[in-house]
This record gives sequence, structure tokens and C-alpha cells, in this order.
Amino acid sequence: MTDAVTTREAFLHPALFYRGPQQYVAGTVPFVLAGLAAGEPVGVAAPPDRLALIRDGLGPHADEVCFVDMTRAGRNPGWIIPGVLRRFADAHGEGRVRIIGEPIWPGRTTVEYPACVQHEALINAAFTGREVTILCPYDAAGLDSGVLDDAWATHPVVIDEYGETPSPAYSPEAVAARYNEPLTVPPGAAEFAFDSSGQLSRAREFAVRHGGHMGLSVPQLEDLALAVAELTTNSVLHGAGGGTLRIWAEGGHVVCEVHDAGRLIDPLAGRRPQAPSRPGGRGLLLVNHVADLVRVHTGDPGTTIRFYLAV
Repeated sequence: MTDAVTTREAFLHPALFYRGPQQYVAGTVPFVLAGLAAGEPVGVAAPPDRLALIRDGLGPHADEVCFVDMTRAGRNPGWIIPGVLRRFADAHGEGRVRIIGEPIWPGRTTVEYPACVQHEALINAAFTGREVTILCPYDAAGLDSGVLDDAWATHPVVIDEYGETPSPAYSPEAVAARYNEPLTVPPGAAEFAFDSSGQLSRAREFAVRHGGHMGLSVPQLEDLALAVAELTTNSVLHGAGGGTLRIWAEGGHVVCEVHDAGRLIDPLAGRRPQAPSRPGGRGLLLVNHVADLVRVHTGDPGTTIRFYLAV
């Protein structure tokens, strides 16, 4: 395998297809060492077993690298750009930064996967023009072929044991749009319609009452109330003055969504870190921070933002 930094472009976003631990180490450890040799800050965000492989391969150089457990920090794909990638890159603002980010691994659920693909597609817009290299490993032996097809669409270059290949399928905007899927609501979901700011406190109380009955802890109920407050306020201010709140239990999670008649036109909404001094713009960012998963669908019928909290 080869080092992906072979062009003069500011932002580089290659995918690494690996099969087994030996190829993983061969594709990641030289990448990290090349960055360290060039004086570049290096961060690695991956599942714990992959972190261990890289640590072992680096030996004494491991202390020079920032390691992050992606299964925790990136459990919600919507938080990876602001909370993992941008956090590291923004902390090292001068010169090139090098990151390994593995957001998709065997075990990601079919509910999570569309958000993972959209995350990979949006990295390209989030870092355009910045001196950042983000290498995204894919377990080619453990992931479905469709996942690898999507990786070709979200990365301009793919690296495997044979070298680097420019992707003929690269089209991040198209793949992000393809996974902008309508979100179906199960029968029996509790529902609360709101049409003014005077009803926002009742919407929060409605969500907290149902979330408590479904088994959320007190801290989780606080997160639920915060997320509902942000989303319903956005609906009143920007979504034709109101919307509909729904909540239900599903697969070990409490699922809550807010639908309104507005259309979300910024694909990076909720994925840009906000300076403390800057007012507004934190609603969806806060939801991404507290939730275990966030799914979004937007189009002519309106926008639905759905979030999951594990019970």
C-alpha cells in the first residue's frame, strides 16, 4: 500500500480498502509515520481493536498521536465532523493536519448506515480548501459490496494493496442526495402538533413524559428536553411557524422527531462548530451532540429531523 499524499491539493480524502489486520497496519502505520516525519499533527479515530493495531505498529511513536475511540465519539455520524475531525483540525490551525477516520465498520446498523454515508459525502464540502488529509479505512472483507460502492462515490481516490486508483464513481453530492430518504413513522407513535412559540414548553413536557415512560434516565430526559426545545424552536422560527413532534420506542432506543413545512437548504447544518461568541446556529449541532443517532430528510413536503437515544 502507498501513502495517499501524492498531489498538491489542499484537502485530500482517500479511502483505504483493507483485508485483515496485516493490510490494515500496512495501510495506516506508514501514513501516520509519514505525517509525523513531515511535522504534521496526526489524529486517529477508529474502533478500539483498530486503534490497538495502529498503536502496536507505531511503537514509541504512538505517544505522538492523538487516539479517539470512534465507537464512542462517533456513535452519531452527524457529530463526527464537528466533534472529532474539525475539533482536531481546528486545534492545529497552522500547516497540514493528517487524520485517520473510520466511521463505518461491521456492526453499524442499517438504521445508522445512511447517516454514515452522508457523513462521508459531506466531509468533502466541510474541508474544501483546507490543508487536511483524512484517510478513511474500509474493511473490504467484512463490509457488504454496496458499502464499498458507496466509498468509491464519496472518495476521490481509493487505496488498496495494489496502490492508488482515482475513483471514476466519485460523486459525493449525488450519493448524499440518494440517502436523503423519507423516514416512515410506525403505527402508534405519540404525536403532538404545535403552531406557536407558546406551545413549545408543552411540546417539551409531552416528550419528557413519554420518554420517562419508555425508560430514559434523568440525564437522558434532560438531553431529550434540550433537543426537542432546539428543534421545535427552529420549526416555529424557520419552518412555517410550527410542526409536529412524534416519539416512540424502537429497538432499544427512544426515537423522537420533529417535522415541519420548511426545507433545509444547508447540507452542513449541524456539522459546523460554533464559536461561543457567535449567537444562534447551534440547534441541530446540539442535537447531534446529545443524540446517539440523527437522521434527516428534507424536500418539498418539508423537513424531518429524527434523533435516537439508547435506553
